Amino acid sequence: MIDAHCHLDAYPDPYQTALAADQARVLTIAVTDLPSGFEAAYPHVRPLRSIRLAVGLHPLRADRHASERERFAACLARTSYVGEVGLDFSREGWETRRLQEDSFRFVLELLRVQRKFLSIHSRRAETAVLDALEEHGVRPAVFHWFSGSLAQLDRLIEQGHACSINPAMVRSARGRAIIASLPHDRVLTETDGPYVTVRGRPALPTDVAEVEVHLARLWGHPLAEVRQQLARNLRAVIPSMSGG
Repeated sequence: MIDAHCHLDAYPDPYQTALAADQARVLTIAVTDLPSGFEAAYPHVRPLRSIRLAVGLHPLRADRHASERERFAACLARTSYVGEVGLDFSREGWETRRLQEDSFRFVLELLRVQRKFLSIHSRRAETAVLDALEEHGVRPAVFHWFSGSLAQLDRLIEQGHACSINPAMVRSARGRAIIASLPHDRVLTETDGPYVTVRGRPALPTDVAEVEVHLARLWGHPLAEVRQQLARNLRAVIPSMSGG
């Protein structure tokens, strides 16, 4: 199983959550909001074979970005995974949109020459994110919990990107419409735990099984074939390089 976007550091006991995911052999990409979070988690998750730690500059933490940029650049040498980064033009993020845009350009300039797995936040900013990725020639990216229009989704697909989908999307009509519009080779599974809930509790990496079952029904394929397809999809968006 694959959890392509999980906030392990936001659980009450991050290490035990990471350890359980590792023992269950769920390949979990642990995104972070800031490089300082990456640095704090790195020594703890580094020994866990199924955990991949990503360095992030979350758009809703834009007030901290200026002091964290140098650390972000340094952390890139220690991982093949970047996330959570991107833009948020919702009411929550609108006031810092210029800071966000500066930071996102900073990240994409680095990724021009250092290819990484890239998990993108794009709430109410889908077109701006797609424009920036195209301008900097960065692809493929994985759009986490995409919630834009189907026209924007078509452009995302045309540009070579993918989407990671979670149990909350499976439970909503809008989310199911997006999932149904995705080519089979552009899909990854995620939980966005602990922010997504499953049966009244924070989602755990093993809860990607709920998304796998939905995909099996939607695609008309056995669960084993769905998992094989998801594994191929992940390999397609992870650069061939050393690093954690």
